Amino acid sequence: MKIISTVVGVILFILFFGFALKNTQEVDLHLFLNYELRGPLVLMLLAFFIAGAALGVLALTPTVFRHRREANKQKTTIQSLQTSVLQVNRAPDNVNAQQ
Repeated sequence: MKIISTVVGVILFILFFGFALKNTQEVDLHLFLNYELRGPLVLMLLAFFIAGAALGVLALTPTVFRHRREANKQKTTIQSLQTSVLQVNRAPDNVNAQQ
């Protein structure tokens, strides 16, 4: 399985490297206030891909923290239920021992 993933990774690297070599022409990116960025097309695409991935991770951050908080609440609830079950199970033993 590791060999297959390595082969697929090498093939994808070759494809993306070929894409980068074919798209080296200069492009202009016009921003607000008459700012202009100039660079190779492949670098512009890479920059916007990275920015999109970063924004996606930031958008998921509140959801991840909410799920972690709920999981911690459930863990504490489970622990409290387990301790109460243990106490209930021990109570009849004490009653039988006294008789």
